[in-house]
Amino acid sequence: MHKFWLLIALGISARAETHSLTLKQAADRALAQNPEVVMARLEELKASQGAAVAKNPFSPHVNVGSGLAYSSGFPLSIEGSAPAAFEAKADAYLLNRPQSYAIAQAKESARGAGFATGAKSDEIAYRVASIYIDVDRAARLADAAQSQVENLQRVLETARARVEEGRELTISEQEANLNLLRAQQRLLTLQTDRDYAEHNLAATLGYDAADTVVPAVEEIANPVIPDGEEAALATALNSSKELKRLESNYTAKELEMKGDRAQRLPRVDLVAQYALLTSYSNYQEYFARFQRNNGQVGASIQIPVYLGTGQKAVIAQVEADEQHLKAEMQAERNRITLEMHQSYQEVRKTELAKQLAQADLDLARAQLSIVLAQLGEGRATLRQVEEARFAENEKWIAFYDAQFTAERARFNVLRQTGELRVALTETRP
Repeated sequence: MHKFWLLIALGISARAETHSLTLKQAADRALAQNPEVVMARLEELKASQGAAVAKNPFSPHVNVGSGLAYSSGFPLSIEGSAPAAFEAKADAYLLNRPQSYAIAQAKESARGAGFATGAKSDEIAYRVASIYIDVDRAARLADAAQSQVENLQRVLETARARVEEGRELTISEQEANLNLLRAQQRLLTLQTDRDYAEHNLAATLGYDAADTVVPAVEEIANPVIPDGEEAALATALNSSKELKRLESNYTAKELEMKGDRAQRLPRVDLVAQYALLTSYSNYQEYFARFQRNNGQVGASIQIPVYLGTGQKAVIAQVEADEQHLKAEMQAERNRITLEMHQSYQEVRKTELAKQLAQADLDLARAQLSIVLAQLGEGRATLRQVEEARFAENEKWIAFYDAQFTAERARFNVLRQTGELRVALTETRP
C-alpha cells in the first residue's frame, strides 16, 4: 500500500512542470487563460446572443407540413385549418413596441456584460501582479534567510570551539544554537510561502495546480502612477468598469420600463398561410365552389384594452430596481473616491518606508565593511564578521519587504485608474 501511494505521488510530481515567465508573459497568459476571465467572456457571449434571441420574433417563421385526413360529412378543421395534403404557415412581428424595447434592453445588457468582463480582467491582472510580487519576494527573502542560516551555522561552530577551548561560557553556544534554530524556522516558513505562491500563480495563469511558475530573471519596473490624486481620481471615475456596468444596467432597466408601458400599444403581426386541399375533404359537396390551391396573407392587429391590475405592480418593481441601481452607483463613486485617497496615502507611506529601509541597509553594509577592515587589521573576530553579515541580511529582508509593498501599492493605484493591464502587458525595453 505504501508503494502504491508512493507511485501515485511520483506520477503527480512527474507531470508537474515549472514555467519561468516574466511579469508581462504572466499577465498576457492570465488575460487569455485564467478560468475566471474565460467564464466572464462566456457570459458576455451569452448576453450578446440574447439580442439575437430577442430579435428573432421579427423574422418570419415558416412551418410546412400536412393536415391530410379523410372527412365524413361536413369537413371539420384540424387545429384551426382545413384538412390539406400540404400546408405552409408563416408569421412574424411587424409592429411590437414591447419586443422592440426588449431587443434594445438585450443589447444594453450585452454591453454591460462587456464591462463586467473588463472588470474581471482588471481584477485578475492585479491578482497576477500581486502573486508574482509575492513569488519574487519569497524567493529573495528565502535566499537572504539561507545566507543567515549559513552565517549562524558558522557562528555556532565558532562559539562551540571557543567553549571547548574554555574561552567562553556554555551559554554562548546555547545562544548561538537558539539563533540558528530561529533562522532555520524562518527559512522553512519562507520556503513554504514561496512554494504555495508558485503553485497559486500557476493556477491563476490557467496551468495545472500541480505546476509552478517562477519569475524570469528580470528587474520589475517600478510602476508609474499619475502625479496627483485628483487626476487619478478623475481617471478612475471615468474608466471604472464597475461604474459603467451599473450605468448600463440602469439604462437597461429604463428600456425595460418603457417596454412594460408599451404593453398598452397596438400590436401588428404578419400572418400568411397556404393549403393544398384534396377531394377527400368533402368541401366540394358543401360549398358552391371548390379550389385545391388556397392561400392568404395579411396582418393580425391586436389592441390591448385592459391589462389587469398586475401591470402597475410590474412597473413599480422596475422603478424600485432603478432607484436601487442609483444608490449602487452613488455608493460605487464614494468607494472609488475613498479607496483612491487611501491608496495614495499608502503609496506615500510605503515609499517613505522603502527609503528608510534603503538607508538602514546602506548603514548595515557600511558597518560590515568596517568590521571586515578591522578583521584584516586583527581588531575584529570572525564571529563579529558573521554577526555583521547576519545584521546585513536582516536589513536586506526588511528592504525587500518595503520594496515589494511599495510596488504593490502602485499597482493598486493603476488597478483603480484602469491602466494596470496596459502597464503590465506593454513591451518593456
